Amino acid sequence: MDGLNVAIIGAGAIHGCHRAALQHTPGVRLRALVDIDAEKGAALAHRYGCCFYTDYREMLLDTRIDAVHICTPHHLHREMIIQALAAGKHVFSEKPPGLSLADVALIREAATAARGLLGVCFQNRYNPTSQAILRQLASGAIGTLRGMKASLTWSRGENYYTPGGWRGRFATEGGSLLINQAIHTLDLMQWFAGGVTRLKGVVDSTLLHGLIETEDSAMATLEFTGGAHGVFHATTCYSRDAALALEIDGEKACLRLEENQLWRITDKDRLLLATDRPPSGDGKGYWGDGHGRAIQQFYATIRDPAHPAHVSLDEAARSQALVDAIYRSSQIRQWISLAN
Repeated sequence: MDGLNVAIIGAGAIHGCHRAALQHTPGVRLRALVDIDAEKGAALAHRYGCCFYTDYREMLLDTRIDAVHICTPHHLHREMIIQALAAGKHVFSEKPPGLSLADVALIREAATAARGLLGVCFQNRYNPTSQAILRQLASGAIGTLRGMKASLTWSRGENYYTPGGWRGRFATEGGSLLINQAIHTLDLMQWFAGGVTRLKGVVDSTLLHGLIETEDSAMATLEFTGGAHGVFHATTCYSRDAALALEIDGEKACLRLEENQLWRITDKDRLLLATDRPPSGDGKGYWGDGHGRAIQQFYATIRDPAHPAHVSLDEAARSQALVDAIYRSSQIRQWISLAN
């Protein structure tokens, strides 16, 4: 396959991770940048040596562009994905693909009829510690899963929600903490355990009450496919962005992720299995370096569709279903069953 020309839609903070990853992905080239802010976008495009558009629909008419990365506010994802697929492009989108499972259903319909590949960015699956956990579980090294717990404590305030005006609103962000930050933690939990059958959760706005109409804190109890239970807690009310704390309890050993290091712990010893590296491009330390690998695996799948290595829409939908279920459970104060 010849080299692929790529466009990035959206020049906000996350686009830098995509641009850096593309620089380290053989056989791809950034050809275009799209942003509604003409001054900022044109300056960045000049620095990157690529074309610039203020309207993504005009960019989609360029037949030389093979793939599109979507790095825009949440409420724009669905339509941009559908339009890009209809234009025959491969599409790699930041999560979530839509604001709801109804959006996902519309995207699935478009993807089924499209010739391009659709991938969703759940980059934490590609962190060295996540890959090591998956290997430990698959090998039976810790025995039968007995339980799992995860705690995500980050910091978000007025300076995060005010610029742009789309964050902190149901109509444009679709929620806040759960669908934006903690969805990655929920994705890892269900991925490691092989799915969730039901859950009961609570969301609330505490420190950010009055600033946002969405949530800044959440907790949930999950029942996994094999019968084990998980405990999930997340908040953006902490004083800093702390590393994810995750523990997987098995009958033979415990896996513990703390300060970006993964340990296997038994009654006799404590063994360091893996460490997450800081981002190699434009990214924040607590993100890990998964963005680059997620994007490289997406292009690996384009080159070899028989061996998919990316996160598909159906995979992404499983984690979005957890988010939707926690919101719904919090409203009705009941357990919510999920189809896997």
